Amino acid sequence: MKNIYYPFVIIAVFSLLFLNKSYSQIDNPVSAFPNIILLIGDGNGLSQISAGNYSLGNQTSFDRFEFVGLQKPHPADDYLLTDSAASGTAIATGKKTLNGMVGMDPEKNALTSILEILHEKGYKSALIATSSIVHATPAAFYAKVEARREYQEIAKQLMTSPVDIFIGGGKKHFTDRKDDKNLLADNSVFDFVDSLEEFKQSNSDKIGFLTYPDEPPSILDGREPRLAVLIQAVLEKLDGENPFFLMVEGSQIDWAGHANDIEFLLEELREFDEAINLSLDFSKKNASTLVIVTADHETGGLSITGGSQSKDTIVDSWGTGGHTATFIPVFSSGYKAIDFAGVYDNTEIFAKLLNLVSQ
Repeated sequence: MKNIYYPFVIIAVFSLLFLNKSYSQIDNPVSAFPNIILLIGDGNGLSQISAGNYSLGNQTSFDRFEFVGLQKPHPADDYLLTDSAASGTAIATGKKTLNGMVGMDPEKNALTSILEILHEKGYKSALIATSSIVHATPAAFYAKVEARREYQEIAKQLMTSPVDIFIGGGKKHFTDRKDDKNLLADNSVFDFVDSLEEFKQSNSDKIGFLTYPDEPPSILDGREPRLAVLIQAVLEKLDGENPFFLMVEGSQIDWAGHANDIEFLLEELREFDEAINLSLDFSKKNASTLVIVTADHETGGLSITGGSQSKDTIVDSWGTGGHTATFIPVFSSGYKAIDFAGVYDNTEIFAKLLNLVSQ
């Protein structure tokens, strides 16, 4: 009889171990939550990803991902073309809105972002952008405004947001203001630093690094520090007892698309590829980390009409100086990355992230 019941005893023991693990996660919910690194290449559609691949020896960071999905980036109304405000809001809050609106639904009701929800669950958070930090995509994670160009109001809201670390351009929106306030001088929360070295030396829990007075230059024009260097510095601050949420925007991929400038595009893609590789390396060493790479929309209607594999060159053709309505890839790797496979609205990225921390 012992032999008959032995398998059931083994099953019972493992069941108890599983239950004990579940109960311990409930007792200590913060330790059970995954780190989340979300990289958004503004304007980075499938053709841009392909162009970067062919110009970098036919092998990039995207080859390392376990799962790929497709998201539909259209805004809330009948118009198919989205801007970064509407798509950023959809990704950050799970709600479609109108072009130009940040953190609000079409009826102008304020929405709660995934960053704000995770803050309530004990997460640390950070935002990095290669544009101004008050641009639409980063702003969607902390601000609520009717018009994306309300930069001074967005800057004001950032100062009282739950964001722990932010890095990007746009210092003038904090200091050269219509209300004559200097948000940096009047601030008692953030430690504002002027260099990467100061950032590394800061012991504050809240750090702001405004990299340029206005918009940062392109990589071609010497933008420093490079994105991967900034991510590494931020990860060293975030990697601790609490889980973290890090959103990184490769902002100027979009600007290259608007300009139909392939040289500009390829250099921005090269930098973004470095950033993705670093994030994946971190994830491989930290099993409870999820890495997601997507875009808000495609810019430029890029096509690859020729090229050479041996010379790592492409022949490019552009269809527009604006955005297109093409579906956008979602690459995922690490903790429960399979959840992001499939075809879905961009709002589902929020829903899937929320589900990860609601189980």
